[in-house]
Amino acid sequence: MRLADVAAQAGVSEATVSRVLNGRPGVAADTRQAVLTALDVLGYERPVKLRHSHTGLIGLILPELNNPIFPAFAQVIENALGLSGYTAVLCTQTPGGITEDDYTALLLERGVAGIIFVNGLHADSRSDRARYIRLIELGLPMVLINGYRADIEGHYISNDDVAALDMAVNHLVSLGHRRIGLAVGQERFVPTIRKTEGFKRAMAAYAGVADASDLVANTLYTVEGGQSAAQRLLEQGCTAICCGSDIMAIGAIRGARSLGLRVPEDVSVVGFDDTPMTAYLDPPLTTIRQSVREMGLAAVAGLLDEIRGLPAPRGELVHRPELVVRRSSAPVRAALHATGS
Repeated sequence: MRLADVAAQAGVSEATVSRVLNGRPGVAADTRQAVLTALDVLGYERPVKLRHSHTGLIGLILPELNNPIFPAFAQVIENALGLSGYTAVLCTQTPGGITEDDYTALLLERGVAGIIFVNGLHADSRSDRARYIRLIELGLPMVLINGYRADIEGHYISNDDVAALDMAVNHLVSLGHRRIGLAVGQERFVPTIRKTEGFKRAMAAYAGVADASDLVANTLYTVEGGQSAAQRLLEQGCTAICCGSDIMAIGAIRGARSLGLRVPEDVSVVGFDDTPMTAYLDPPLTTIRQSVREMGLAAVAGLLDEIRGLPAPRGELVHRPELVVRRSSAPVRAALHATGS
């Protein structure tokens, strides 16, 4: 087989023919089909791996499944891909297990048509951007959910974390709270940076606190992290706590109870995500709802457009969240008069 003959017949470069024959990503579906048609016209036999093409596979990389928000994203994305004739290859990480880079390499070997990263290493402001630059240079269609990086040119889908904390703080201030704390994850993560920014802005705007830095407790996005952060904030006299995730909010409620405090009578707690279990907690959790369905559908639509060879959007599509008020937040006067009730 002469690559030059196939390239001339298909009207593409020899490098493009090579990529198609080797099942490499980054070739538009129409171009790939033109090369395969050229093989047929010239009487060349298609390579075995191209007879059973993997171009219908999409990689979906999640940081974990312990936090219910990530299975929620997976369900929306898998369903949307299925309706479009694609199959998601679900890759989830565990401590000490296969890394995001390992999964990416495996997916490239499988010849996936694209990858969706949910809260991946792109969300770590200190991570090496080279891994994503390489994928961009390969021409691999990809979408990055939650974790915008200005130094990585890509298609981003994000929750408006700044607006989310504005809603949470405004809600608590409307209930009379002024000493409000933020229990959130490690400082290096983009969602943490944005949530902290939103919290500080809102505390200045609504509670008159010019610098709320001492009211921010950075920890892990886990139940244990939420408990530890809440205990620190409550010891500082906070009457309400905003949390970086619903999982952390569960820990915050546990932390309050370990100090002999009741939720919401003595302390109000606001979560983040509105995962399915929040309505069934004791008490049902006031939280910020991420637009998981809309974000997942937007990610799939953007990725499929790029796979089909349409111009790929660059920059960040930001989705506005929603405050969901339940019973874990209450007026501060309830806390002030709790001992006399």
